[in-house]
Amino acid sequence: MAVLKFRVYWEEDDAIYRDVLVKHTQNFQDLHTIILKAFEFDQKHDATFYRSNDTWQRGREISKEVYDRAYKVAPLLMAETIIGTEIIDTNQHFIYEYDFVKSWSFLIQLIQVIKNSDADMTLEYPLVSRIEGVGPMQYGTKGLLGEKFADIEEKYDLNEGADGFGEEGEEDAHASDDSDDAEDSDEEDADDNKQDNESGSGFFEGEAF
Repeated sequence: MAVLKFRVYWEEDDAIYRDVLVKHTQNFQDLHTIILKAFEFDQKHDATFYRSNDTWQRGREISKEVYDRAYKVAPLLMAETIIGTEIIDTNQHFIYEYDFVKSWSFLIQLIQVIKNSDADMTLEYPLVSRIEGVGPMQYGTKGLLGEKFADIEEKYDLNEGADGFGEEGEEDAHASDDSDDAEDSDEEDADDNKQDNESGSGFFEGEAF
């Protein structure tokens, strides 16, 4: 038995990749599962592998199931295909596609074959051995936070100005209104004092304080 180390690149940015380890006796369903786990994707959508070469051409499919579409050659099935049977050389390539609507594509390259005598058989395979770069978000921010975030966003109308903060210019308008009210009040007080002084009816008449 041997342990195979694959490097799985996100097709749109080869600086983002995950290294995964699988036993050569495990099947492509196991490889499918560990890739999704490595990139924190769910398990809800359709998927397929393609045999490939050094120029990343797509060959025969190793699919999750037989889909209702035209095939040049009938696909192999992930659950029935042992990974070791598809390894032709020590630089073997595959392409993995997940969610045919979104068309997430990953480039897979065999980078190491670890012999049984050198493999840590106390570990549970398949497993993720290395993570490089921040992976893509499968559904975006809302998808990761779930439906509760959408409910909060709707309840508090987060697309508008935050509570307590008006649009630009509103604060100045309120300040101007308050200033006008204060000036009106000062003018009224001044008139009252003038009338009190003229009539001699003010408090503490004749005293300084």
